[in-house]
Amino acid sequence: MILTIYTATTMIIIAYLLGSIPSAVWIGKKYYGIDIREHGSKNAGTTNMLRVLGRRAALPVFALDFLKGFVAVTIIELMQYDDLIGQNDLINLKIVAVFAAVLGHIFPIFAGFRGGKGVATLVGAVTGIYPPVALLCFGVWLVILMVSHYVSLASMVAGCCFPVFTLISPKVNGSTAFVVFSFVIAILLIYTHRKNIERLKAGTESKTFIWKPRRVKLDDEERKKSDKEHDRE
Repeated sequence: MILTIYTATTMIIIAYLLGSIPSAVWIGKKYYGIDIREHGSKNAGTTNMLRVLGRRAALPVFALDFLKGFVAVTIIELMQYDDLIGQNDLINLKIVAVFAAVLGHIFPIFAGFRGGKGVATLVGAVTGIYPPVALLCFGVWLVILMVSHYVSLASMVAGCCFPVFTLISPKVNGSTAFVVFSFVIAILLIYTHRKNIERLKAGTESKTFIWKPRRVKLDDEERKKSDKEHDRE
């Protein structure tokens, strides 16, 4: 029993340490010579990397943040070989690992406890528990982003859909811990985006365009020609 508690505690600490890997901070400093926390929204996450440094910088940050959340949860599977750990215990430990990984991202020990909001890490961690629900939430996130171009709004709507998808999913709606967890995550996402909500109300929230519309620049001769044709009309 003592060994089981020790192993579980170790797994949770590892989950926190994985979440603490500050991918945005390290990539920003090593390849771009900046601390991303001093620019844009000052958030060490994918969205701020996209706005400040572009897709080439944002994609690896998202991948690493997603991966660290996924790994933090899936390593808990190693405990299924412990006879004292049942399936419900395994799910409960995974939920604790999710919180540990996200906490690590928000307060990373490797970056002065100044991190991001942990959305990508959360998505990776939930995917490690039950991929279908995570994929449904990602689908909602993508649709809202494409329509509104607000990452914050997309994240909040997807987060609020999380408990809904959990309740209608027969494989996880029987787990009281997972259902409660889904509602807690939805509330936390709204809370961590409270400043974004204020900016959305004021109309000052920044928009994010994954695929920017192509702009065709006219040279001087083409512009003069266009102006002459316009004058004739």
